[in-house]
Amino acid sequence: MAEAASPPERTVIPGPFTGLFGRIGWAWLGVLPFFAFCLMFLVAPVLYLVKGAFQNPAGEYTLDNLLALASPNIVAAFSLSIRLSLVSAGIGAIAGLLLAYAVILGGLPRWVRPAFMTFSGVASNFAGIPLAFAFIATLGRLGLATVVLRDVFGINLYGVGFNLFSFWGLAVTYLYFQLPLMLLIITPAIDGLKGEWREAAEILGANRRQYWRMVALPVLTPSVLGCFLLLFANAFGTLATVYALTGSRFAVVPIVLFQQIQGNVLYNPNLGYAIAFGMVLIMAVSNTLYLVLRARAERWQK
Repeated sequence: MAEAASPPERTVIPGPFTGLFGRIGWAWLGVLPFFAFCLMFLVAPVLYLVKGAFQNPAGEYTLDNLLALASPNIVAAFSLSIRLSLVSAGIGAIAGLLLAYAVILGGLPRWVRPAFMTFSGVASNFAGIPLAFAFIATLGRLGLATVVLRDVFGINLYGVGFNLFSFWGLAVTYLYFQLPLMLLIITPAIDGLKGEWREAAEILGANRRQYWRMVALPVLTPSVLGCFLLLFANAFGTLATVYALTGSRFAVVPIVLFQQIQGNVLYNPNLGYAIAFGMVLIMAVSNTLYLVLRARAERWQK
């Protein structure tokens, strides 16, 4: 019997460059714009502000800017931003998880999921002045929802203590983009729950509540915590929405930074660089923990 002919060897076309890291094919040209973008608009600005944080207006190196971060107004700004970000991220993570469960595993009609995902993709990027105007027109003192609740149902939101231009008002405003973002980033984790796990739990005698408490939730916990950190970072850097709603009266860190960089009274760019450096450190810690938790979640779902 004649031996089967072996398939011809695949011809590999060498790339245009060779060097220490091996052949570099033409495919690398496709990612060069991404690396150039990151270098120009992420790495270079961060290095510039780090350098400025350790300099005074005369260009001399000093630690005075970092020491000034301990001043009461800046500490209060960081405290306010962290508390606001934690609250909006916590509510957004819990409510978004429940929403994702209802949309994906709740037995709703098939058209509900793509409709929610499409809306979430738009709403998660809807912020700034348009979002502030939308909430003022809806939940302001003369907003549509405020007037309808007062005149039709006899519920006076502002009479019971609600105020759109307060801490909790801002937290509610943040939820408009936090909830959709949570739905988008937790959906792959919920989709990753394998049917075999539920079947195995049922065979061993577990009911629905035991399955979620002992199997599904432990598997989802790293993903939920990672999403919480991502929501925290998303809220911590928000400026335009807060500024459009409250002006400079609500001194979160981005507004204090803006005042130092562009203000006419509190103009101190180097102190602004130091504040930005502090924000970068907080965001770096948050995103690093998110990546660690995401890697852990991916190992569980493989």
